[in-house]
Amino acid sequence: MLKSKVIYSVLLMAATTMFSVSCENDNINPYDYVSNGNDNNQNQGSTEVLKTTVAEYPVGSLVWTKDTTLAESVEIPVGTSLYIEPGVTVTCKSGVQVPVEIVVLGNLYCMGTAEKPVTFTSDTKKPADWGGIICGYNSEEVVLNHVEIAYAGATPTESSASFQNKLFKTTIDGGVPAFHFCNVNGKFVMASSFLHDNYNDQTYFTGGNGVIINNIFADSGNAADGGEAINVKAGCKLDIANNIIYNACTNAFKLSNAGNSEVIPLTEMTVYNNTVVDCGWRRAKNKKGGSVWVEKAAKPVFVNNLVYDSRYGLKQPKQDGADMEHSRLTPNFYFASTDKGVEQMAEGASLGIWFNTDIRSSVAGQFNPLFKNFRQSDVMNINCEVDYLEKGAPLPFDKSWDFHFQGGSPALSGGVTDFVRLFPNGIPFFGMKKVNFFDANDDINYYFTAPLPSARFGAWM
Repeated sequence: MLKSKVIYSVLLMAATTMFSVSCENDNINPYDYVSNGNDNNQNQGSTEVLKTTVAEYPVGSLVWTKDTTLAESVEIPVGTSLYIEPGVTVTCKSGVQVPVEIVVLGNLYCMGTAEKPVTFTSDTKKPADWGGIICGYNSEEVVLNHVEIAYAGATPTESSASFQNKLFKTTIDGGVPAFHFCNVNGKFVMASSFLHDNYNDQTYFTGGNGVIINNIFADSGNAADGGEAINVKAGCKLDIANNIIYNACTNAFKLSNAGNSEVIPLTEMTVYNNTVVDCGWRRAKNKKGGSVWVEKAAKPVFVNNLVYDSRYGLKQPKQDGADMEHSRLTPNFYFASTDKGVEQMAEGASLGIWFNTDIRSSVAGQFNPLFKNFRQSDVMNINCEVDYLEKGAPLPFDKSWDFHFQGGSPALSGGVTDFVRLFPNGIPFFGMKKVNFFDANDDINYYFTAPLPSARFGAWM
């Protein structure tokens, strides 16, 4: 579907009215929108037209056009849309008394491109330097397109914006995820993005309609507390495909129907053609973790996924596990290069889910999928409990790695295509439709659709 090019009136950003409380640029100060103890809301509701060098925006929007440094948290109010233009870097300061968070009570549109991604980072580039992007119960639309999110996961305080808005944490007992969405009636997309070096979960969903496609999730979590790449609870409808997950501390996927009121509709998911590498290695002692953990009546379609040298394959608790009658959990491809890996994915392994329709290594190294370019640690220990490379921890993610398959790979066939995506026509994001881009290279379709399933295993990026 081609995008409609309708010009809308937009918000005027007058530099003369701006204050530099915590945004070290000439963008609209987010605190003007939440008052911050004053009535300086002159720009909200403007009927004048704003033309940046990139686009024209709807009336009442908040637009960041240049690199921004945040020393305090930002709240995007209900009904307000923040647009972040291609190439903008948002740097969150570390070491502040209350960790920086971006709390989206309204809508967020990160309009990155392959050449000009939107970046959320920190000044010292260490995990847990800042909180994360935490969305509210009335957040209607969030677009993360060609976005990098790194070094998030800090523990909030009682003064944190997320805690004050009763989002994610009701008690202070650990860090927040890099991205959290919770509106059962809202919608979000994560597309072609790179989340890495975040201290806790990369993502955590307690509601919403979403498409998660073509992303890389790398080096997530910490040895003490764990951390999932994609953590799904009740109230979600998700298509999740063509993602690469490397070195998730606890699980690549935690799929559950817990975490919400019983009146919330049960989660539905199609999870297919994803690649999972070196996950679960930090949590061997307490038997948590692995590649995929299915629990609390979850009933996903989980097929065509490739699991490579991760602890276990597919797991569930002994009680309160997956809804096996209504789930589809095979075929998938499980490769182990070590004897211990073979043992942990074998039939009869503790808490494991076994199907003879899967492809599995029955001896170390069997059915190597033959990645084009990937380096495994020479002392790799699938049950390593610490973050030290010399003890067998995974190597840091290398963006030069190529997870395509060489010719002759056994993972190139054997998958299935006879299932239907939850959103076969895609999810529309009407806030994107209202943007009139001046350059076709910046324009993106306001519909986001998961790819058709492929009979290969794993992602193809």
